[in-house]
Amino acid sequence: MSGAMTRRRLLALGGGLALTGGLSACASPLASGLTGSQPNTADVIYWNLFTGGDGANMVLMENAFRKQHPGVTLEATVLGWGNPYYTKLALATASGTPPDVGISHLSRLPLLAAAKLLEPVENTGVTDLGITRDRFTPAAWQKATVDGTVYAVPLDTHPFVLYYNVDLAKKAGLLNAAGDGLKPMKGAHEFVDAVKAMKDAGAKYGAAMSITGDPATAWRYFSMIYRGLAGPVVTDSGTRIDIDTDAMRETFAFMQSLTGPGLMPKSLNGSGANVLFSTGKAGFLFDGEWQIPSYRLVKGLHFNVVPFPALLGPKPVAYADSHALVVPRNANRSPERTANAARFIKSLLDHSATWAQGGHVPAWLPVQRSKAFLDQSPQRNYVQAAFNAQYDPVAWYTGAGSDFQNTVGGTIIEVLAGRLGPRSAVAAMRTDLKRYTTARPPVTMK
Repeated sequence: MSGAMTRRRLLALGGGLALTGGLSACASPLASGLTGSQPNTADVIYWNLFTGGDGANMVLMENAFRKQHPGVTLEATVLGWGNPYYTKLALATASGTPPDVGISHLSRLPLLAAAKLLEPVENTGVTDLGITRDRFTPAAWQKATVDGTVYAVPLDTHPFVLYYNVDLAKKAGLLNAAGDGLKPMKGAHEFVDAVKAMKDAGAKYGAAMSITGDPATAWRYFSMIYRGLAGPVVTDSGTRIDIDTDAMRETFAFMQSLTGPGLMPKSLNGSGANVLFSTGKAGFLFDGEWQIPSYRLVKGLHFNVVPFPALLGPKPVAYADSHALVVPRNANRSPERTANAARFIKSLLDHSATWAQGGHVPAWLPVQRSKAFLDQSPQRNYVQAAFNAQYDPVAWYTGAGSDFQNTVGGTIIEVLAGRLGPRSAVAAMRTDLKRYTTARPPVTMK
């Protein structure tokens, strides 16, 4: 294979997609992975993509490792979120200069594993430290497994959840007898009635969600509803469209039953959703739990967060992803470096109550069941969502920050805005998916 072809394939691997040309230009941060310029400047070299509150919490966890292991040096590098991070990781690993430990979203794992860029967990020494299947949230551990081999150690589950204004919920008669949660509800009709009750209680809208320019959120919302009725929209490692037409039409109709009558806005950007919920003008908010820290800063806002109830299917579904720890393959990594990498992974798990302060549910059950986590509210209230998690379909082009989410999410935005009816939207989704299922993957996936 020519050098140019190798480079193109690696770019596709990192970005998860080479259809749009968005990664065709390779800036200097990416090129360093090709030149072998990553020196062993510390005993453990760690790459992640965390900034903001997550970044601050991760620094606390890194410092805890340094304190517990004063003889082991740690170098942590933060790279650009999304495609830039995965491109850099793929290029550096393929050129033999990877970090010792890296972060991967589990939705991105199938491609990295298929490209043979990751060490199987069983080869990393972590099992000797007690890191075994029975000590993790089952859904996360299952997603970390590709073709029977575990390639990642889950750090968390971060689900799409239901926020609610406690004061409005009380006025609307939606709180349980203890006042610490919502009354049980099940099915589309009961949920729509609850949203309407929030509006009748004085909110401008019963619910709000970031829609405009936010296709990833639209995709999460759609997936959570649709997966209650049907399986993944693509199967066979992303080569086959597998839409359940009736289920998809029902999903779109349900979404429009909220936006159509004005129970929630048809179009709204992220800052607009934040303002509506922060000022008590929206009773419910549909968003990821990672927004919790920002709403905690709003004076006078009393809110809680719970999993979504069952909507169109018999059981609740939580659309989710997970941050996980991976050991990129490196034939030159010494046993000592591998052992230090394993110790670092174990330390991050042990300190994941700190990580949970950002809203994430620890995947490590010893922490998930600990007082340090169970004292955290509202985090403890949606732990079940981690057990009901449904991830992106397995394909080389799906996952966090992928162009796939942007494309299909764009169609879902048109549905929410009322510009596409359910029948037309299904046809549009088929067209979106065909673009990906017929493309040539950068590596062979089973």
